[in-house]
Amino acid sequence: MANVEQMIKYKFKNPQLLKSALTHSSVSSNVAKNYERLEFLGDRMLGVSVASMLYEMFPNEPEGNLSQRFTALVCKETVADVAKNIGLDKAMFVADDEIRQNENVLCDVCEAVIGAIYVDSGMDEAFAFVKDYWQDLVGKHIAPPKDAKTTLQEVAHVKGYLPPIYKVVDRSGLEHEPIFTVEVSLGKDLKALGKGHNKKLAEFAAASKILEQINND
Repeated sequence: MANVEQMIKYKFKNPQLLKSALTHSSVSSNVAKNYERLEFLGDRMLGVSVASMLYEMFPNEPEGNLSQRFTALVCKETVADVAKNIGLDKAMFVADDEIRQNENVLCDVCEAVIGAIYVDSGMDEAFAFVKDYWQDLVGKHIAPPKDAKTTLQEVAHVKGYLPPIYKVVDRSGLEHEPIFTVEVSLGKDLKALGKGHNKKLAEFAAASKILEQINND
């Protein structure tokens, strides 16, 4: 565990908390020995920490803009990226190495580590961890981020298209690592397909592709 503590820049008083935070249910179904309860707690700690950072860093922004930033910073994709950047994917205890690439699991493990730090030392240390790994992400964009689906909704309204309709047309891949294919349409003549490891990502990909079509016309 010492090398993992170096990776996360925090030394546990109770190292068993860290081991539990890194243990997938495929290794232990005992809720006291896997990450599930700690993930529940860490998810809340992450939300409070990011919300506090946004409140302090953007004193003149209205609630709507703060909410957009917040959603982008605590979404599964962002948290999973943080987990991989830290190296938690390599540190996890799993029954199958393919689980290490599962975005849902990576997000859960990262949140579980935050929860474990909170249980071990309290809110200040948990917040310090989040600040260390999220502060650059918070300051990355001058304007609040807008996802492709929101942009497409606005473009469709301005240009007089029908509202976007999303439909899952295929699901393939392994059970724990599925690939969704989603079709988005703006009326019968304007359609695009997008793929992703969950429905939301596939919808974003499809929206991005149809926006490219619109911009190229």
